[in-house]
Amino acid sequence: MKKTELIEKIAAGSGLTKTDAKKALDATVEAIKETLIAGDKIALVGFGTFSVNERPAREGINPATKEKIQIAAKKVAKFKAGAELADALN
Repeated sequence: MKKTELIEKIAAGSGLTKTDAKKALDATVEAIKETLIAGDKIALVGFGTFSVNERPAREGINPATKEKIQIAAKKVAKFKAGAELADALN
């Protein structure tokens, strides 16, 4: 599903116009992004939890040259499905 298709589903399910649904989706995504950048996590009961994980620096191998390379530490976004969502998928 692409963003435009999601906007159409939100509009149809909520009675909003597509423009208002787009604004709501954009605001939601921005709020999630800002919260994760601040290092906090977001728990949506029944849906799941968004959080930030830190990956430590590590040594890897360049597959083309077989040389050892250093992979820098970084932060990554993580999503863990809640029980209700997990049950709905199975």
